[in-house]
Amino acid sequence: MKIEKDRVVRFHYTVNERNAHEAGETPIESSKDREPLAILFGHGNIIPGLEKAMEGKEAGDSFAADVAAADAYGEVREGLSQRIPKKHFGEQRLAPGMQVVLNTNFGPRAVTIQKVGMSVVDVDLNHPMAGKDLHFDVDIVDVREASEEELQHGHVHGEGGHEH
Repeated sequence: MKIEKDRVVRFHYTVNERNAHEAGETPIESSKDREPLAILFGHGNIIPGLEKAMEGKEAGDSFAADVAAADAYGEVREGLSQRIPKKHFGEQRLAPGMQVVLNTNFGPRAVTIQKVGMSVVDVDLNHPMAGKDLHFDVDIVDVREASEEELQHGHVHGEGGHEH
């Protein structure tokens, strides 16, 4: 069964910055040591460039995909700095360059610490992988039709997916 819109795809992936991959550096992230990721295909649940590279593949396929920053987490946008009261970080020890997850009105958001003051912290709101061209190695585990409920909710339920 080919990967197309409204099908559930389970896959393993390893991701790295494109030039780091060529230099043989350690991957940024990999699912190899845990359950495969399960997505409802065609619903924007993964970055657009990776979704495009998967289309038409089948269970058992393995492939590599290079995804430009614009089709991954976007380009770095200037002026996305914000000053946040230190109390919002709890007891964490903060240092410039650190990546932390902040709970915002729009849900959790990964930010990068720029500067730590006495009572405030300056953070960069760009996604930590914004501006990076990525290289993915992907192994498709299986492909199946989505259930009616999964289609209504826009995400996978059950194994490797979302439980309510």
